[in-house]
Amino acid sequence: MIRKAPQELPQRIVFFLVPKFSLIAFTSALEPLRLANRESSKKLYSWDLVSADDQPVISSCGIPISPTLNYEDATNVHTAIICSGEDAHKLADKRVHSWLRRVERMGTDIGALCTGAHILAKAGLLDDYSCTIHWENLEGFIEDFPEIEVTPELFEIDRNRFTCAGGTASLDMMLNVISAQHGHELAGEVANQFMHDRIRDQHDQQRMSMPVRLGVRHPKLLAVIKLMEDNLEEPLTRIQLARDAGLSTRQLERLFRKYLSRSPARYYLELRLNKARLLLLQTNMSVIDVALACGFVSASHFSKCYRDFFARTPRKERGLPALSEGESEEL
Repeated sequence: MIRKAPQELPQRIVFFLVPKFSLIAFTSALEPLRLANRESSKKLYSWDLVSADDQPVISSCGIPISPTLNYEDATNVHTAIICSGEDAHKLADKRVHSWLRRVERMGTDIGALCTGAHILAKAGLLDDYSCTIHWENLEGFIEDFPEIEVTPELFEIDRNRFTCAGGTASLDMMLNVISAQHGHELAGEVANQFMHDRIRDQHDQQRMSMPVRLGVRHPKLLAVIKLMEDNLEEPLTRIQLARDAGLSTRQLERLFRKYLSRSPARYYLELRLNKARLLLLQTNMSVIDVALACGFVSASHFSKCYRDFFARTPRKERGLPALSEGESEEL
């Protein structure tokens, strides 16, 4: 189990780098291991980097990282971690899935950073496990894998599977692992080296709180926004929103104009369109299915609203050619 150190040290870890992987998620997972070795004066962890073609892998920020080992030779390891970022849902490399299943059969702990949970799910390695993923990819993951239990936690450790939301969540997950395997004092020393004043646990939120994120603290306005965010597929009416928040419709309008400089209807529409954009970029759902998932009654109405807001059609967002005359958007 990932929470226990193996009897044989160092713990051998392989990071499998996927094109467009998140560099901050990767380094935030790797650096705590290096510092744990230094602060303990022991080689607790060792690591190698691998890629599907043994070539340098370009991260999402354009910096290439070279593998240190052929992935076919990376089988006798304690832990394997998939590092991905952008477009993880598009990865269809069966070699990656086969390698993951092969090392899993050998008793290897399997983990993922950022969007890597998507790759583990495609490989069938998250069945009957809890996992998490970056908040921006959560809706798309749920649409693609409705049978898998995915949470909005900062990280999840479920037996010999571990996933995290990426970014600095990788740091907190690894600090928790170091604490469980080698003691809280060592984890604290590593955190101090990063000037990380608190080791977050898995239940810490991925996103900033709504008041901080929006710069708004009016409790009734925040209650309405929460209602909107919770009801994107079947939008509530203005009357329903006002009633549930204990407001009149006029008060509701005034609050949105004062604090957010837009009408409630406009704010609600923007929430739905932003969700639609994430689904278009992160899933293979059809345009009509995306429209319905975001509360639009037709693909044509959705396409018009989308074009007005983002200055491009849903099809163009996906890099698809424009529809020919007479062709239906639903297709």
